[in-house]
Amino acid sequence: MQQLIHIQNRFRYTVYVLMLTTVLSIGGGIYTYITSLQLVRQSRQKIYVLDNGQSLLLALRADISDNRPAEARHHLKRFHELFFTLEPDKDYIESNIREALYLADQSAMKQYTTFKENNLYNRVIASDISMTLLTDSVQMDFSTYPYGFCYYGKQKIVRKSNITIRRLITKGKLRNISRTDNNTHGFLIEGWMIEENADIETRRRSNF
Repeated sequence: MQQLIHIQNRFRYTVYVLMLTTVLSIGGGIYTYITSLQLVRQSRQKIYVLDNGQSLLLALRADISDNRPAEARHHLKRFHELFFTLEPDKDYIESNIREALYLADQSAMKQYTTFKENNLYNRVIASDISMTLLTDSVQMDFSTYPYGFCYYGKQKIVRKSNITIRRLITKGKLRNISRTDNNTHGFLIEGWMIEENADIETRRRSNF
């Protein structure tokens, strides 16, 4: 009888050990799985960058979606600065326009053609005119897609005899595209048009 009880106790002990081992194995497997998922997520938040082909730098990548509004405004600001900043230098003008046209669709090319047909660029070169642009604000509507925008800025036009300040208001839409070397923010301006471009002040240059 005692031998039978001893065998039963050993059997129960063996069952308990097997159950405990099974629970620990399952727990260990779940822990390993969760830890692996966390490591994968962390690795996807890292970018390795070569510094002049010499050293390997680790850069933490912020969530792209958090920066899209700021990137969109910078894209619009950059496009307008390139398109409306002119100096009496043909190569400079063509370089700026070429870079700007990567950021917009055919509506920008159409406006460039209009300016060219109106002899704007030749007059800038022939009369030694400098034109710069100051951004006042960029209003965007992110509730719909493509994103509508309205750009507000002021042009400063410096001629030999005077300086003119001109108001610039444009509008259009912005859609997402793939990022490239020529379009680092991954946006494309569509249906771009000039709403207003009127003189608001003209004054004589003091050193003329």
